[in-house]
Amino acid sequence: MATTEDVTVGKLLLAEYDRVKEEQKTRIGFRDNLLYVTLAVTVTVLIGASQTHQAAVLLALPAATSILGWTYLANDQKISAIGNYIREHLGPRLGELAGQGASPFGWETVHRGDTRRKQRKIIQCAVDLTTFSGVPLAALAAFWIYGSGKPLTVTVSALEAIAIVVLATQITLYAETDS
Repeated sequence: MATTEDVTVGKLLLAEYDRVKEEQKTRIGFRDNLLYVTLAVTVTVLIGASQTHQAAVLLALPAATSILGWTYLANDQKISAIGNYIREHLGPRLGELAGQGASPFGWETVHRGDTRRKQRKIIQCAVDLTTFSGVPLAALAAFWIYGSGKPLTVTVSALEAIAIVVLATQITLYAETDS
């Protein structure tokens, strides 16, 4: 039978911290690998289009990068949300219990104060926009120039263009370049 010495609020909060940091670490690895997967998909589709001389093959690129981009964005948002939760809720609660009044997890806040953080966030946003929006829009432009002009493929390409613009807007909104 557990006693109050075995289970304390502090121990529970530290266990929660360990779990959310583990989730954050896993999501960071997954998110970062999505960039490599997107690069591999891009090269594969471009080689396929080149070898088959079929511009319609290029339509696979916006479809794939839209899915990968949304997954990247969702994981990136969750990574940020975990950091925010630790900074604003979990850390202060533990600091209070420890009698510090401040979060014991200084790194969660200190690394955000880097003078080049805003610059890095803007550059990362540009990389994300290029990867998940610029390259697929270029593929669509090539399709529109060299494609067959069949109604179905033109309709698909227009829907893909809309999806890419929506994704680009979301990437920009979630970039957190202000902090």
